[in-house]
Amino acid sequence: MDFKIQVATDAHLKYAKEICKTIELSAKLRGTGIAKRDTKYIKQKIKNGNAVIALLENTFVGFCYIEVWEHGKYVANSGLIVATDFRGYGLARKIKSLIFHHARNKFPTAKVFGITTSLPVMKINSSLGYQPVTFSELPQDDAFWKSCGSCPNFDILTRNNRKMCLCTGMLAPSKNKMEHDLTYLISDKKQS
Repeated sequence: MDFKIQVATDAHLKYAKEICKTIELSAKLRGTGIAKRDTKYIKQKIKNGNAVIALLENTFVGFCYIEVWEHGKYVANSGLIVATDFRGYGLARKIKSLIFHHARNKFPTAKVFGITTSLPVMKINSSLGYQPVTFSELPQDDAFWKSCGSCPNFDILTRNNRKMCLCTGMLAPSKNKMEHDLTYLISDKKQS
Protein backbone atom coordinates (compact mmCIF):
# COMPACT_ATOMS: atom_id res chain seq x y z
CA MET A 1 0.00 0.00 0.00
CA ASP A 2 1.18 3.49 -0.82
CA PHE A 3 0.98 5.31 2.53
CA LYS A 4 1.91 8.99 2.63
CA ILE A 5 3.43 10.10 5.95
CA GLN A 6 4.11 13.81 6.30
CA VAL A 7 4.10 16.82 8.58
CA ALA A 8 0.43 17.81 8.81
CA THR A 9 -0.75 21.09 7.27
CA ASP A 10 -3.99 23.07 7.25
CA ALA A 11 -5.17 20.76 4.44
CA HIS A 12 -5.37 18.00 7.08
CA LEU A 13 -7.59 19.88 9.56
CA LYS A 14 -10.59 17.99 8.18
CA TYR A 15 -9.26 14.78 9.80
CA ALA A 16 -9.23 16.18 13.38
CA LYS A 17 -12.57 14.68 14.42
CA GLU A 18 -11.63 11.25 13.05
CA ILE A 19 -8.24 11.44 14.80
CA CYS A 20 -9.94 12.15 18.13
CA LYS A 21 -12.40 9.27 17.65
CA THR A 22 -9.54 6.90 16.77
CA ILE A 23 -7.56 7.93 19.88
CA GLU A 24 -10.63 7.50 22.09
CA LEU A 25 -11.53 4.11 20.62
CA SER A 26 -7.99 2.81 21.08
CA ALA A 27 -7.93 3.97 24.71
CA LYS A 28 -11.23 2.18 25.38
CA LEU A 29 -10.08 -1.04 23.73
CA ARG A 30 -6.80 -1.09 25.67
CA GLY A 31 -8.33 0.14 28.92
CA THR A 32 -5.24 2.20 29.67
CA GLY A 33 -2.96 4.84 28.44
CA ILE A 34 -4.01 7.39 25.88
CA ALA A 35 -5.38 10.62 27.30
CA LYS A 36 -8.47 11.92 25.48
CA ARG A 37 -8.02 14.97 23.20
CA ASP A 38 -10.64 17.19 21.56
CA THR A 39 -10.78 18.37 17.95
CA LYS A 40 -9.85 21.95 18.81
CA TYR A 41 -6.66 20.70 20.47
CA ILE A 42 -5.72 18.46 17.53
CA LYS A 43 -6.43 21.25 15.04
CA GLN A 44 -4.12 23.59 16.97
CA LYS A 45 -1.31 21.03 16.79
CA ILE A 46 -1.78 20.79 13.03
CA LYS A 47 -1.91 24.59 12.59
CA ASN A 48 1.30 25.00 14.61
CA GLY A 49 3.14 22.49 12.42
CA ASN A 50 3.46 20.14 15.40
CA ALA A 51 1.87 17.01 13.97
CA VAL A 52 2.51 14.17 11.55
CA ILE A 53 -0.28 12.42 9.66
CA ALA A 54 -0.40 9.22 7.62
CA LEU A 55 -2.87 8.81 4.78
CA LEU A 56 -3.74 6.22 2.18
CA GLU A 57 -5.00 8.39 -0.65
CA ASN A 58 -7.65 10.42 1.25
CA THR A 59 -8.17 7.93 4.07
CA PHE A 60 -6.79 8.75 7.53
CA VAL A 61 -4.53 5.95 8.81
CA GLY A 62 -2.29 7.42 11.53
CA PHE A 63 -1.23 10.44 13.54
CA CYS A 64 1.15 11.78 16.21
CA TYR A 65 1.82 15.26 17.59
CA ILE A 66 4.43 17.25 19.49
CA GLU A 67 3.83 18.62 22.98
CA VAL A 68 6.07 21.43 24.24
CA TRP A 69 6.70 21.83 27.98
CA GLU A 70 8.54 24.24 30.26
CA HIS A 71 9.07 26.87 27.55
CA GLY A 72 10.70 24.45 25.12
CA LYS A 73 12.97 22.71 27.61
CA TYR A 74 11.10 19.44 26.95
CA VAL A 75 9.13 18.07 24.01
CA ALA A 76 7.14 14.86 23.76
CA ASN A 77 5.80 12.96 20.78
CA SER A 78 2.28 12.18 21.94
CA GLY A 79 -0.95 10.63 20.78
CA LEU A 80 0.65 8.09 18.43
CA ILE A 81 -2.24 6.29 16.81
CA VAL A 82 -2.77 3.99 13.83
CA ALA A 83 -6.32 3.20 12.71
CA THR A 84 -7.27 -0.40 13.48
CA ASP A 85 -7.62 -1.48 9.82
CA PHE A 86 -4.07 -0.33 9.06
CA ARG A 87 -2.11 -1.94 11.88
CA GLY A 88 0.61 -4.42 11.00
CA TYR A 89 2.18 -2.35 8.20
CA GLY A 90 4.92 -0.76 10.32
CA LEU A 91 3.17 2.62 10.23
CA ALA A 92 3.58 3.39 13.94
CA ARG A 93 7.37 3.10 13.64
CA LYS A 94 7.45 5.31 10.51
CA ILE A 95 5.15 7.95 12.04
CA LYS A 96 7.11 7.97 15.30
CA SER A 97 10.42 8.25 13.46
CA LEU A 98 9.23 11.23 11.40
CA ILE A 99 7.72 13.06 14.40
CA PHE A 100 10.87 12.39 16.44
CA HIS A 101 13.15 13.90 13.78
CA HIS A 102 10.70 16.75 13.15
CA ALA A 103 10.70 17.58 16.89
CA ARG A 104 14.51 17.40 16.98
CA ASN A 105 14.77 19.83 14.06
CA LYS A 106 12.09 22.20 15.31
CA PHE A 107 13.25 22.17 18.96
CA PRO A 108 16.99 21.32 18.75
CA THR A 109 17.84 22.11 22.38
CA ALA A 110 14.81 20.40 23.96
CA LYS A 111 14.90 17.08 25.78
CA VAL A 112 12.70 14.63 23.87
CA PHE A 113 10.74 12.31 26.15
CA GLY A 114 7.68 10.11 26.24
CA ILE A 115 5.46 8.28 28.68
CA THR A 116 3.52 5.21 27.64
CA THR A 117 1.94 1.95 28.76
CA SER A 118 2.29 0.48 25.26
CA LEU A 119 5.00 -2.15 24.76
CA PRO A 120 5.11 -1.53 20.96
CA VAL A 121 5.66 2.21 21.59
CA MET A 122 8.40 1.41 24.13
CA LYS A 123 10.12 -0.75 21.51
CA ILE A 124 9.87 2.01 18.90
CA ASN A 125 11.20 4.56 21.41
CA SER A 126 14.10 2.25 22.27
CA SER A 127 14.98 1.91 18.58
CA LEU A 128 15.20 5.73 18.44
CA GLY A 129 17.61 5.78 21.40
CA TYR A 130 15.18 6.50 24.25
CA GLN A 131 16.06 5.06 27.68
CA PRO A 132 13.68 4.42 30.61
CA VAL A 133 13.88 7.14 33.28
CA THR A 134 12.24 7.96 36.58
CA PHE A 135 9.47 10.54 36.53
CA SER A 136 11.82 13.00 38.27
CA GLU A 137 13.65 13.37 34.91
CA LEU A 138 10.45 14.44 33.16
CA PRO A 139 8.87 17.91 33.20
CA GLN A 140 7.73 18.96 36.65
CA ASP A 141 5.32 21.59 35.32
CA ASP A 142 1.81 21.14 36.77
CA ALA A 143 0.34 21.65 33.28
CA PHE A 144 2.21 18.58 32.03
CA TRP A 145 0.75 16.33 34.72
CA LYS A 146 -2.70 17.89 34.33
CA SER A 147 -2.64 16.73 30.69
CA CYS A 148 -2.76 13.16 32.06
CA GLY A 149 -6.09 13.96 33.75
CA SER A 150 -8.30 12.17 31.21
CA CYS A 151 -6.24 8.96 31.42
CA PRO A 152 -7.98 6.16 33.36
CA ASN A 153 -4.80 5.74 35.44
CA PHE A 154 -4.64 9.34 36.65
CA ASP A 155 -5.66 8.34 40.19
CA ILE A 156 -2.60 6.04 40.39
CA LEU A 157 -0.36 8.93 39.35
CA THR A 158 -1.84 11.32 41.91
CA ARG A 159 -1.83 8.73 44.71
CA ASN A 160 1.91 8.32 44.12
CA ASN A 161 2.63 12.08 44.14
CA ARG A 162 3.51 11.97 40.41
CA LYS A 163 6.49 9.70 41.11
CA MET A 164 5.11 6.59 39.39
CA CYS A 165 2.19 5.30 37.38
CA LEU A 166 1.52 2.46 34.96
CA CYS A 167 3.31 4.47 32.27
CA THR A 168 7.03 4.17 31.67
CA GLY A 169 8.92 7.43 31.28
CA MET A 170 11.50 7.43 28.48
CA LEU A 171 14.08 10.07 27.52
CA ALA A 172 16.00 10.30 24.25
CA PRO A 173 19.68 11.19 24.41
CA SER A 174 20.51 14.77 23.46
CA LYS A 175 21.08 15.53 19.80
CA ASN A 176 24.76 16.25 20.55
CA LYS A 177 25.19 12.89 22.34
CA MET A 178 23.58 11.02 19.46
CA GLU A 179 25.87 12.78 16.97
CA HIS A 180 28.90 12.05 19.18
CA ASP A 181 27.96 8.36 19.50
CA LEU A 182 27.42 8.07 15.74
CA THR A 183 30.80 9.72 15.04
CA TYR A 184 32.45 7.32 17.50
CA LEU A 185 30.82 4.27 15.90
CA ILE A 186 31.86 5.37 12.40
CA SER A 187 35.46 6.10 13.43
CA ASP A 188 35.64 2.83 15.40
CA LYS A 189 34.51 0.84 12.33
CA LYS A 190 37.14 2.55 10.17
CA GLN A 191 39.87 1.44 12.59
CA SER A 192 38.67 -2.18 12.60
